[in-house]
Amino acid sequence: MMKVLFSVLLILTAMTASAQKINKKIEDKGRNKTVLINKVTREGLISFPEFKERYDEEYPNYQPDSLTIDSIKPLIGDKKITLVLGTWCGDSKLQVPHFLKVLDKLGYSEKDLTIICVDGTKKAEDGLLNDLKITNVPTMIFYEKGKELGRITESPIQTLEKDTHHILSKK
Repeated sequence: MMKVLFSVLLILTAMTASAQKINKKIEDKGRNKTVLINKVTREGLISFPEFKERYDEEYPNYQPDSLTIDSIKPLIGDKKITLVLGTWCGDSKLQVPHFLKVLDKLGYSEKDLTIICVDGTKKAEDGLLNDLKITNVPTMIFYEKGKELGRITESPIQTLEKDTHHILSKK
């Protein structure tokens, strides 16, 4: 009986520890401010004060090209996206609200989107960025069946929706 109780307690402790890592805030000494780090939810990101102010301005004002959006819709289906950003980063504060607007216009499922925040040194904890080769933020990485199709790093070459179309239409 004690073994079962101990096992249940251990599982609950592990679940609580991992749950605490979502929307985690730390004091970034290099930036001298509080930042989000590790995996975050969209709601956690857009409600974070350092990010919210710019999001509330950028998201409603960005108007993705509807023809390009329509051309992406048949391509986005089973794709997974990892979005890496810094809540302290000016490019992230500009591009991420725009990118989220593009995803919303596509009807993209949030369950297929992983959002990871980094500190001022572009690092996250627990190996979340291992093998992702993040050099700049934001970085949007597109995957199909676990294989990277392409990425948008820092800012788009054309527009977010045109660059997304280009990545998804390559074979």
